[in-house]
Amino acid sequence: MTPSPPGRLRRLLLTTIAMMLPLVVFGAVAEVVLRFLPVATGLRSQPVNAETPVFRFAANRDFVWSVGPDFAIVNRGRTNNAGYVSDIDYARDDPRPLLAVIGDSYVEALMVPWGETLQARLGQAAAPDARVYAFAASGAPLSQYLVFAAAAVRDYGATHLVIVVVGNDFDESLSTYKHGPGFHLFVPRADGSLELTRFDFTPSMLRRLVQQSALARYVIFNLQGNLAAARLRDMLLGVARANGYVGNVRATAEPERIRLSEAAIDRFLALLPEMTGLAPNRVLLALDGRRPELYTPDGVAASEGAYFALMRRSLMAKAAASGFGVLDLEPVFAAEHRRTGHRFEFETDAHWSGEGHRVAAEAVMASDLWRAFRASGRAAPRN
Repeated sequence: MTPSPPGRLRRLLLTTIAMMLPLVVFGAVAEVVLRFLPVATGLRSQPVNAETPVFRFAANRDFVWSVGPDFAIVNRGRTNNAGYVSDIDYARDDPRPLLAVIGDSYVEALMVPWGETLQARLGQAAAPDARVYAFAASGAPLSQYLVFAAAAVRDYGATHLVIVVVGNDFDESLSTYKHGPGFHLFVPRADGSLELTRFDFTPSMLRRLVQQSALARYVIFNLQGNLAAARLRDMLLGVARANGYVGNVRATAEPERIRLSEAAIDRFLALLPEMTGLAPNRVLLALDGRRPELYTPDGVAASEGAYFALMRRSLMAKAAASGFGVLDLEPVFAAEHRRTGHRFEFETDAHWSGEGHRVAAEAVMASDLWRAFRASGRAAPRN
């Protein structure tokens, strides 16, 4: 006898429940288990708009950072009163000179204990005569560095800047290549100019709910589910993905990408003194090297025509011609590698390790900018 429509619906509902129940049970068990493991927590990006135009994270909050499904790298830290990763709070009324370290995830350094970071090492060396604060967020490019630098000067009285520049800082400064809500990007205009534009950000309710789930965070952060989804999307759409990378950025250098990146460099260097009010000789641009290529002569030679190699040379030449301090970390890392055999990134993560931060800090402390900063500290009043 053929089941009645209500009977068919009941059977369909029971079948669906029977199929879904194991998944629900597995998810619930995984959620409980993962709450006892060092799943990455994230940093809770805050709204960016006309009232709060500078990107930052939720203040005064502990976080856990881990990498990989097996938690290959685990680190714990905190955000401070200003909403940046730091074990020290930032004071607006401190009269001592301030060196602001500006950057992206290399300076944010979630994978490194704060005491081992570039900024912590510099701060320890500068105390008690002067201060060192860091303003950084993962994914921030040159265009966002301008905003961080201007805020460091305006809000905290920064007198000198160290800006760490890495491989993806050039093209990702352009709205053509990056969609980064909460950041300032260069938007190309019809007349060929680049307009620094804020892209507002409001955390969604779904985002807040996901942040509360250990399972969701494990999939997104540890399993990098967002990258896997992007790869699947590209595959379904037939979008080709570049295989070659140098300096953790695509090695290919098509003419339009180079042209716009050169324009971004020009705009960045033009706006930096204007937005901060600091003379170029109070700014040091510290450029990361081509890692792992720099560890062998063959690797360096093979990557000479790569996009990052071209952009590094262009920025260093233009910055030096404009009077900015330039610190090329590539020969510094290479010399230290030849001397000790050390590498300066993790086996499972391309960011600087504690060793990388140490070498970078020592290189900054050997610079003319550091000597000028230290001299200003010794002459300044203390609290």
